[in-house]
Amino acid sequence: MSEFKLPDVGEGLTEAEIVTWKVAVGDVIKVNDVLVDIETAKSIVELPSPYEGTIEALLVAEGETVDVGTPIIRITTADESAPASAESAPPAAGLPQARTAGDFASAVDLVPEPEPAATAAPAEERQSVLVGYGPRTTSTKRRARKGAVASVDSERVPQRSMRALAKPPVRKLAKDLGVSLDAVPAVGEIITRADVEAFAGRRDQNGAAQNGSDSSPALAAPRPASHDDVRVPIKGVRKMTAEAMVSSAFTAPHVTEWVTLDVTRTMDLVTQLKADPRFAGMRISPLLIVARAVCLAMRRTPELNSTWDDAAQEIVLKGSVNLGIAAATPRGLVVPNIVGADSMGLPELAEAFADLIGTARDGRTQPAQMSGGSFTITNIGVFGIDAGTPILNPGEAGILAVGAIGRRPWVGDDDQIVARWVTTLALSFDHRVVDGEQGSRFLADVAAILRDPALALTY
Repeated sequence: MSEFKLPDVGEGLTEAEIVTWKVAVGDVIKVNDVLVDIETAKSIVELPSPYEGTIEALLVAEGETVDVGTPIIRITTADESAPASAESAPPAAGLPQARTAGDFASAVDLVPEPEPAATAAPAEERQSVLVGYGPRTTSTKRRARKGAVASVDSERVPQRSMRALAKPPVRKLAKDLGVSLDAVPAVGEIITRADVEAFAGRRDQNGAAQNGSDSSPALAAPRPASHDDVRVPIKGVRKMTAEAMVSSAFTAPHVTEWVTLDVTRTMDLVTQLKADPRFAGMRISPLLIVARAVCLAMRRTPELNSTWDDAAQEIVLKGSVNLGIAAATPRGLVVPNIVGADSMGLPELAEAFADLIGTARDGRTQPAQMSGGSFTITNIGVFGIDAGTPILNPGEAGILAVGAIGRRPWVGDDDQIVARWVTTLALSFDHRVVDGEQGSRFLADVAAILRDPALALTY
């Protein structure tokens, strides 16, 4: 019998919330099968199994927050359930041995997804990966689920031939609506938000839960009346963001400057890039040009790409621009960064943008992707906001807020009033590191490139 303890998946994790169990009591699992999604202070992480065997108990319920080192699941390993002759058999030559839970903790973010179920049962093949054996080509065998052994395994739902697949935001939506994913019919292999909402709508119209049991009550939690207070626990990403913002606001003296400018030529460039075959299939937006302008402006004002080292009493000028992009997710604000953004060409930067934003929206940004940032861009314009006073991420010397881009009357050089694309940029900087002259020059350089992207050739 082996107990799997909550590991530290990096960044000095001290606790995590159990978000979604991917297995149930009685399931037969292999090494690297995903056991559970956990939410740390920065992201949702999948924990694969370091053992092969049978699930005996889920020791922590979904929604609970536990400390690192707490046992969360009990597994009867294959060695314990095998006959004596098998136990004494030597391991096959050339095959690596499964590692312990402690060995696995530092590599969980890179473990591949389990293979889909196969229709036949060919000879098993294993490949060496980060944690013991890789997934076999055969499907996971499951025993019939036992009755409500623990509170986290109390739902009785129709059995699928394989585990219900859904992205973390969809799983969270289902949990909020009180819907069992095993009961949701899906058009494709992966359950979507639309599938969950459609199922929940039909259930509500019928006045009863349709989760596969004739006598089961509705699973949705009662909604409070409009005059009732609602208490939301401070945890996960929200807790981390709050602590970071308080630390930043009361540590670094903030200065914010604004500039309103005509970005019609940038909008024209975006239109041209969308038609360029080199950018086919990429999502091209004005924010991409802003990011490139920021990287170019750093060449003249590297102080914006630095950090204040209080312990060493030094200002550290970063060797490369690790560009953070603030992304709003259902779990709160996250700021993953593009490492070495200043060394990328525009097509490479566009691909990095797409990967970063897609991963963040799926809730799969890993802790390592949110550390080491040196400058941040936040796009408040997507909410129709013109400008704001952004707060620095701790350890960074600057953050740029990009306001809404809209058609406005603009007085041209010939004193004629014409309709132009106009936006406002707001730059906050750490006044310990960046003087007013340096901050102003940097913002003016970014604005100049956006007014006329051809100026990028001169930087």
